[in-house]
Amino acid sequence: MAAKLDEQYMREALKEAERALSAREKPVGAVMVHRARVIARAHHQTKTLRDPTAHAAMIAITQATNTVQSEQLTGVNLYVTSEPCCMCIGAILLSGVDRLVIGAEDAKQGACGSVIDVPSNERLNRKLTVARGVLASDCAAILRKATASART
Repeated sequence: MAAKLDEQYMREALKEAERALSAREKPVGAVMVHRARVIARAHHQTKTLRDPTAHAAMIAITQATNTVQSEQLTGVNLYVTSEPCCMCIGAILLSGVDRLVIGAEDAKQGACGSVIDVPSNERLNRKLTVARGVLASDCAAILRKATASART
């Protein structure tokens, strides 16, 4: 049951990644879920906003905290199509998200096991459950699509 729900919400994150691709952004999407309801959805907007911090997860965190009217996102799951970078995983940990579900790995900037593994650092005072590889091939495919279109 949980695997089906993870796939359902990752498909929602993939819709956001498609929006990013259409806007010529890095095609990464994120959704945040609380009590079986999507409370935030976002995609990368670094070029659009001319802001290097405008990653999908960062924008989704801001939306979610506004929705629940708290800086802490206890009981919230974050679904992101690409493994978060150091900046994003730091914000995810600080926000108190309970569970992170990742689609594709990021071999260049991934901070959840690919390059480094911040969430597994036992010295941190925050714990985060991480699930990897949900719809990984679909999530990786959209990233490849962006790379191919950038070459042409």
